[in-house]
Amino acid sequence: MPIHVVEKDVTDERGTLLAFLAGQRGGVRRALLGLTAEQAASVPSASEMSLHGLLKHVIQAETGWLQWAKGNAPKSFEEATEGWEQGWRPTEEETVEVLLARWDEAAAATERFIRSVDLESTFKLPPAPWFPQESSLSMRWLLLHLIEETARHAGHADIIRETIDGKTAFELVAQEQGEDA
Repeated sequence: MPIHVVEKDVTDERGTLLAFLAGQRGGVRRALLGLTAEQAASVPSASEMSLHGLLKHVIQAETGWLQWAKGNAPKSFEEATEGWEQGWRPTEEETVEVLLARWDEAAAATERFIRSVDLESTFKLPPAPWFPQESSLSMRWLLLHLIEETARHAGHADIIRETIDGKTAFELVAQEQGEDA
């Protein structure tokens, strides 16, 4: 992790976990700093991921998990699968700037929701082949999973960005802060 997450209050578990989530979101966001639309859409590695598509996916993942936690699961397995596949392909209207603004809104919604629930309260997972049948998860698990998922994709973003122009996460932190790398 190229940034240090500051724990503002050792008694505020939610605040600390939300700060870690924000730190990982920052890694994905920084990977897009200074790129052209063509660079953000490029697929420079062996994977099929572009930074633009990855951005759309992490937003969809965060908002999707939040909907599940609120009891608003997709109507069917097919609907969920189709949505997941489309979640990697930004439309023409979904520019990087539009998606970053959408992510700001999603992040604010996640924070409001997490601050409004008991971390030990649970929600049921929708039926899917990869979930245990009739299982429930805690809101704490949800928040930790969002950190895990976003961190995994922040790592992907680091590799893709470095492949595009050689910039590392540390250089991008310096660039974001207006410092010399």
